[in-house]
Amino acid sequence: MAQRGTRRIRYAVVGAGNLAQVAILPAFQNAGENSELVAIFSSDRTKREALREQYGVEHCAGYEDFEEVCREAEVDAVYIVLPNTLHREFTERSARAGLHVLCEKPMATTVEDCEAMIRVADEHDVRLMVAYRLHFEEANLRAIELLRSGKLGDPMMFSAVMTQQARRGDIRTRADVGGGALLDEGPYPINAARYLFGSEPTEVVCFTQEDPDARFKGVDGTAFALLRFSEGRMGQFGISHAASAVSSYRVICSKGDLRADPGFGYDSERKHFVTLGGKTEERTFAKHDQFAPELLYFSRCILEDREPEPSGWEGLADVRVIVALQESARTGRAVKLAPFERRDRPSIDQLIVRPAIEPPEPVNAPAPTVE
Repeated sequence: MAQRGTRRIRYAVVGAGNLAQVAILPAFQNAGENSELVAIFSSDRTKREALREQYGVEHCAGYEDFEEVCREAEVDAVYIVLPNTLHREFTERSARAGLHVLCEKPMATTVEDCEAMIRVADEHDVRLMVAYRLHFEEANLRAIELLRSGKLGDPMMFSAVMTQQARRGDIRTRADVGGGALLDEGPYPINAARYLFGSEPTEVVCFTQEDPDARFKGVDGTAFALLRFSEGRMGQFGISHAASAVSSYRVICSKGDLRADPGFGYDSERKHFVTLGGKTEERTFAKHDQFAPELLYFSRCILEDREPEPSGWEGLADVRVIVALQESARTGRAVKLAPFERRDRPSIDQLIVRPAIEPPEPVNAPAPTVE
């Protein structure tokens, strides 16, 4: 196990689906200064053999051998890229093995699971971070910086759209593995509204529907949400796994507004449109690797023995809102949220820039969306 002051944190990537193969595994080549890939876990033997050869990783195994292989590979930290319903199990298994945890979002499917994940990390003195890649990405951090500067006045309204066409049979369309638009896409606009406003929602309303072509089995294919914040601020967003691809958000302030389009993706350049005094300025941010910065930052936190931002509490903050939205959609009523405070918010100090990587062709891992 790596101790404080050593150079590289040794990672196991747990899960080898499309995201892991096209974005996370390749990102290690941009994170070599303090992060190293030493193990890959997948239930698919063909994937394991192909990825072992592609990345030169000796330890590629199934999940049943998780603890043993992590010991053999001298793993320090894991990056969990599994279906949402497995996040708690593998966070607990990892923490009990003394491994630090970087977990994909949503952190879990229930508030209780999030709390259990935070608790087990604390009990075993390991770091827990939720993989909010936009907390290290320049366009997003510049948006936060602009809003906090007061140049546009007081933020009043937030509006976002994040839609795509989910592939039939993808895990995002299945209830048994924690699918649905709210759990998959919901963290993006919820997280953005929270850090752009610098506050937490107090009340929510949500409407959902399943897609009429029966792709979705007991999960929401489309959702529209309203969020009330303190100081009179309001947010809204529409998300869908059954619509053409759109990714954008807009913040309306008392003196001007900011529009980010695209707002949430990782596979293209980003643009800001800032309107102030009747004039609109456009700024383009080049495409960069958004996953290596997560690895670099988390490794620094481990080596420097400090709490990451975003920690498990940040993941919990979003999941509690998602659960409230699910309740509202189910009951047809507005749902009030208990007071919740977050001291830590993303800031420009977290900016890490690494060059874009051409994604490799994935093995037995089709893209989650269709054109």
